[in-house]
Amino acid sequence: MTDPAALLETLVGIPSVSGSEQALADHLEGLLAGWDFRVRRLGANLYFELGTRGPRLLLLGHLDTVQPCKGWSADPFSPWWAHERLFGLGVNCAKGCVAALVLAALALRDRDFGGRAVFAFTCEEETSGDGARELVPLLGPLDAALVAEPTGLTVCTAQRGLLLLQCRARGESAHVAHAHLGENAVHKAARDIARLDVLRFEPHLLLGETRAQVIQVQSGMALTQVPDLCEFMVDVRSTPNLDHAALAARITAELESDVTVLSDHYPPMATDPREAIVRAALAAAGTQGGTGSATASDWACLGSLPAVKAGPGDTYRSHRPDEWLSLGELQAGAAFYEKLVLNYARMASRENPHG
Repeated sequence: MTDPAALLETLVGIPSVSGSEQALADHLEGLLAGWDFRVRRLGANLYFELGTRGPRLLLLGHLDTVQPCKGWSADPFSPWWAHERLFGLGVNCAKGCVAALVLAALALRDRDFGGRAVFAFTCEEETSGDGARELVPLLGPLDAALVAEPTGLTVCTAQRGLLLLQCRARGESAHVAHAHLGENAVHKAARDIARLDVLRFEPHLLLGETRAQVIQVQSGMALTQVPDLCEFMVDVRSTPNLDHAALAARITAELESDVTVLSDHYPPMATDPREAIVRAALAAAGTQGGTGSATASDWACLGSLPAVKAGPGDTYRSHRPDEWLSLGELQAGAAFYEKLVLNYARMASRENPHG
């Protein structure tokens, strides 16, 4: 059996900023092949399957990381250990999850667990999600999925979506000294931004309320000119009880500005707690109920497939300086994934013996 600490350090030590995952995919493919997994590949995406019968479970992790932010105390591309914690870019989000999945696959490799487990590692999760969007349709029929993300092994049964809007407030130019002859687009945008600040939507049981957040504002051509255009971007982290088209229509009706949907391909997701994948994950975690996740992930690429999100690490460490994961968290994550696969195979086979 491979050394968990060495595996994690190796994965973190190979840079894989989103769009540049090739070297890590090459290395991981070689490792997996050396352990007798029949690895298949699509670009920088890797996948392999265990088992020959029973319900088919997808276990999905991503290989890419964000660009390093400022504030690291050492080189983020050169991982280092301190007090059984490994520090390095992507160790928490989400190479620790990838390492835990690999360790779980090794533990399950020679066992007949009564199900089928498809382990998939994707590229470009941090940017477009195109890795999963291209790979998942090629995997064939699936019964359920586990999305590996740092949740402290808390089982997330709902996830926020992402709706991105571009708003344009239009006015009329004039010399600032004769502002009454024009219409200030910035003032119009400011009124709309104030409206967005107090706009409320129906809350979700696990995820709470949805708020529209203005994330960029651009305007003005000259210091002496009343601006005739002000553009601002709005990020809406939606919940499963809210439809993106209805959200966009509601916001459009509330604003003076013109509203255009720039992106709505990350829908909010939720899984019925009665599904076998939820019960299997909760049993593996030793908890009674699921929770919600505020962050988007490749779950949004899975359509109506019943899924949960869970993994070692802490979501609040992600995309921050000196990101870390402990060896204990990694080992607990591997044990959790192994138990989840076994639980799901048993529960789903009992409910659908011919699946």
